[in-house]
Amino acid sequence: MIKTHLTLIVLTAGVLSGSQLACAADPTHTDQAIVPPVEAISRLKEGNGRYTKGNPQHPHESSEDRALLATNSYENASLIFPDMTKRREELTKSQHPFAAIVGCSDSRVPPEIVFDQGLGDLFVMRVAGNVIDDHSLGSIEYAVDHLAVRLIVVLGHQRCGAVKAAKETIAAKTKAPAHIQSLVTAIQPAVEATVKDDLEATVEANVKNVTQALRSSVPILKPKVDSGELKVVGAYYSLDTGSVAFLDEK
Repeated sequence: MIKTHLTLIVLTAGVLSGSQLACAADPTHTDQAIVPPVEAISRLKEGNGRYTKGNPQHPHESSEDRALLATNSYENASLIFPDMTKRREELTKSQHPFAAIVGCSDSRVPPEIVFDQGLGDLFVMRVAGNVIDDHSLGSIEYAVDHLAVRLIVVLGHQRCGAVKAAKETIAAKTKAPAHIQSLVTAIQPAVEATVKDDLEATVEANVKNVTQALRSSVPILKPKVDSGELKVVGAYYSLDTGSVAFLDEK
């Protein structure tokens, strides 16, 4: 009898857990409107503008708290920051990022800071050279299919060490040590296409290659890109100025 009762409890918990996951994963059950690609790009541009001008708002809170941050100076920060708990509490229930960023692991290019966004705003994948593999692609598909993200940005950056290493390794006709060679292999098409060009041209070529790979990825991303529901764009971050240039907005 006890064994039967415990079995029912486990089964019931599993059903409830599955229902909750499906509800949270299904865009039709979200409590926020889906952010269209054009609006998402606008938010990123505005945030990067604030960052480059040295006027970040650090928007981690609700819309009311963001308004306070926009109208108060850092002298009043102590009155505002305690309300961050409100945003954290909201995010314990679900997440609604408005964009996915495929960025480089470089410590100088954290997307949330570069675009002046906060908790729950961006779904971020970072790997040296902003390349993708099955694991990162699965994460991106999850963001699009389950979190209703409608904008993916592939963010490369000035003087990228991974791209530089790939160029030098291929030019020397050698192999990079250990698993670093996997990055060289992923970046190789961009290197070969820009043999006579400088590092920055190779960085941009790599961004465009990754962007195109995501646009043509089946079965999830390509149909949404073709229908206009999803936008995948490349971008380039300048270490010198802090500004992000969108390479295209196809």
